[in-house]
Amino acid sequence: MPLEIPDVVIDRLPVYVRALASMERQGREVVNSQELGERLGVTPAQIRKDLSYFGRFGKQGRGYSVKRLLEELRQILGLTREWSMVLVGVGQLGRAIVSYAGFAPQGFRIEEVFDIDPSIVGTKVDELVVKSVDALPEVLRKRKVDIGIVAVPAETAQRVIDTLVANGVKAILNYAPIAAHAPPDVRIKDIDPVLALQSMTYYVKSQDARAK
Repeated sequence: MPLEIPDVVIDRLPVYVRALASMERQGREVVNSQELGERLGVTPAQIRKDLSYFGRFGKQGRGYSVKRLLEELRQILGLTREWSMVLVGVGQLGRAIVSYAGFAPQGFRIEEVFDIDPSIVGTKVDELVVKSVDALPEVLRKRKVDIGIVAVPAETAQRVIDTLVANGVKAILNYAPIAAHAPPDVRIKDIDPVLALQSMTYYVKSQDARAK
């Protein structure tokens, strides 16, 4: 039976990749778990435990080869290939997502964009022609899409997610403020800035209370 790796460990791997990539650009060849932990606010023991799920990458007392560890983690995360994406919802948020320059250098490409608004359909966003959301099933049947990005209002989000799932999309980045549902073999990542802000206000409120 394959080893089940906790989600929190998988979520930390891209953070390690970003730190190691920065070190590589700076010409670093070796790093130990102590220094990596200090950079990321993670204990050295936690880093060693996270990496141990995937094998042995360093030697005790010598640390990790930055280049090798970066290559191994990129391989584990599937970052050695390009990933095709579609975006549904071309409002202000959707346009910002399409325009974000950080996707392409990391191998993520938005190849199709969709919207329900007739006044938007047919217009261009960063050289991509906006298609009607009604065309989404046909497009997904004709081409393999790895990831769907949902940036529509809450009331239509689940329907869009159902369409993506029904047509073979196995990973969905959801910006809609809903508790989305999908089969167990489909991975959904919810991105909700409001929830993040609301959790932060707890700590600010607590600090203010202690200061009085």
